[in-house]
Amino acid sequence: MARVKLERIRKVYDDGSVAVRDVSLEVDHGELLVLVGPSGCGKSSILRMIAGLEGISGGLVSIGGRVVNDLQPRDRDVAMVFQNYALYPHMTVFENMAFGLRLRKFPREEIRERVTEAAEILSITDILDRRPGQLSGGQRQRVAVGRALVRRPKVFLFDEPLSNLDAKLRQQMRTEIARLHRQLEATMIYVTHDQVEAMTLGDRIVVLKDGQVQQIAAPMHLYAHPTNRFVAGFIGSPGMNFIEGRLSLTAGDTLSFRSEDNRIAFPLAREHRASLCASVGRRVVLGIRPEDISVVVEEPAPGRVAGERFSLEMLEPMGNEVFVHARRGNVQVIARVPPQALPAPGTEVYLGFFLEKMHFFDVETGEALVAA
Repeated sequence: MARVKLERIRKVYDDGSVAVRDVSLEVDHGELLVLVGPSGCGKSSILRMIAGLEGISGGLVSIGGRVVNDLQPRDRDVAMVFQNYALYPHMTVFENMAFGLRLRKFPREEIRERVTEAAEILSITDILDRRPGQLSGGQRQRVAVGRALVRRPKVFLFDEPLSNLDAKLRQQMRTEIARLHRQLEATMIYVTHDQVEAMTLGDRIVVLKDGQVQQIAAPMHLYAHPTNRFVAGFIGSPGMNFIEGRLSLTAGDTLSFRSEDNRIAFPLAREHRASLCASVGRRVVLGIRPEDISVVVEEPAPGRVAGERFSLEMLEPMGNEVFVHARRGNVQVIARVPPQALPAPGTEVYLGFFLEKMHFFDVETGEALVAA
């Protein structure tokens, strides 16, 4: 079974800087796990430690139940696909894909069989005689994947493999990698800084920040139940809106939120009361996603939606949706709404905030107080 287990692994460089801080996680056999986070968060360092390309400062890495800390990369039975493809320009596609097998002294017929099979899976049989300089970016990426595929490793490692492609090719290659994962039922660990790739590819997602794990969860659970403000803001495009303010109880014993400048006030949904009563009087951060804000002609009636007047600052028509940028006092928000006739920038409109979709975070720690 090609399970991968990391136990409190660390990476400390000679200058004392810490890239990875006590990361522990398990990747099940046949799972596609995505490591995601901003640049410098340690995701590529983790991948390279699994592959054996970087030394491990502490902790254990196990592949298939065997600790591999002291094994050379070639002895770990993993195959890595790099961001820059790393193809030999003087070799044909066939020779690039076969090179690793030739180094391992595989019989010539088995090499041909493996390369042919991988080329058919990746639909590149018609370019086996070309050299990398004659290929498009998407074709070069398929060759890089094919070179890993012929190895038939226990684990596939992908280090931001699509970052050099344009938007259309990235979408196409995401589909190819997802199809390949289903077809091979292989264990894959995929590193990216693109949260759209993470959401569309991963069985589970590991969100990293400053070398530490912030949350590990299935994509939609991560989206609906972020464990802290960083995860909430990183996952989703456009990102979650945040408004700082305080919680209070009204004379009618209704829990409410009021922004720091007192220009925005919301009664809160009943679902929030049990989790938030202990925070009454404290400063908190309200979070709400753009798709949970609507543009309405007049103030909505009390109920599941709370309305406030905002000034429209900018409209971003995207074809199937519109991003509405609006401001009230010091608070700026983005709403994601269906295509519709909207007032011109500078006009005041009501924005409707869906109460049960609100998230709340501690101002100091960033930890979630309650998730929608």
